[in-house]
Amino acid sequence: MIETGTPRLVLRQWRDTDRAPFAALNSDARVMEFFPALIARAASDASIDAWQAQFQERGWSNWAVELRASGEFIGFVGLTVPKRVLPFSPCVEIGWRLASLHWGRGLATEGARAALRVGFERINLREVVSFTALNNLRSRAVMERIGMHNAGEDFAHPGVPLGNPLRAHCLYRLPVAQWRAQEEERCRG
Repeated sequence: MIETGTPRLVLRQWRDTDRAPFAALNSDARVMEFFPALIARAASDASIDAWQAQFQERGWSNWAVELRASGEFIGFVGLTVPKRVLPFSPCVEIGWRLASLHWGRGLATEGARAALRVGFERINLREVVSFTALNNLRSRAVMERIGMHNAGEDFAHPGVPLGNPLRAHCLYRLPVAQWRAQEEERCRG
């Protein structure tokens, strides 16, 4: 099973001790602003169970993220195959969800870059996508900071109820060749 890290973060397997803080994160209205609803404890635990099963099956999924300095659990960053059939399926999605206390410090960007490195160098993915509600400017900014580009393929997310303003989503893409070129540029810069 793949684990990774950055100077400030550890991206690791899930532990039972992560369940309560992850449920708290999923019931925080600020964190869940761009989701149709808050996530109850049972559904939060089911997400962890599903991700653990994916780690067992293929060696990668959404990692639990902790601060390297303190060991504090702060959310997740990872790579998954979406459960729903989307207009651009099949695909591998990069995603993140961090406790609001840790926003604004570049941690989502740092963790997402580590996940991309795993995806392209260890898993040998050809492309990674990400998507969010059109008005989720914070997540869109992270997507752009990690080198993703708006594909211009907005879509109605099938998991969001009809009539909900969050149903309209934008799609970002990052092919491996583009990622490699950007990484070379970052190393030179």
